[in-house]
Amino acid sequence: MGRYYDSDISPAGVNITQLAVLRCIARRSGEPLVRVAEEMEMDRTSLYRAIAPMIRDGWLVSADGSHTRFRTAKVTPKGRKLLTDANKRWEGVQQNVIGKFGREKYEVLLAELDRLAACATAE
Repeated sequence: MGRYYDSDISPAGVNITQLAVLRCIARRSGEPLVRVAEEMEMDRTSLYRAIAPMIRDGWLVSADGSHTRFRTAKVTPKGRKLLTDANKRWEGVQQNVIGKFGREKYEVLLAELDRLAACATAE
């Protein structure tokens, strides 16, 4: 599935994993990256490795946390432009997949995946 999405969104200059990280940081702009890692179910080290090239390419800016306890990141104007293009492409792929799979079956699948994830976190 990842390759299918990547093939359609790659002209925007991003892959599906980078898009997910950028979206999450955009939603949590200025919040500690530990919250981004938690939402994405990643460890902080993996997240920091994932965002390093995005900072290098000017999609994100990072604060080192010198005045706060935690490192933060924000999407730059260049990153927002990339997000806009990639989101349009993603939406097209998403609608295609849902159209082929069936809206009702897709909704059931999402509900079951949520239920499965809850099983992994339930005590």
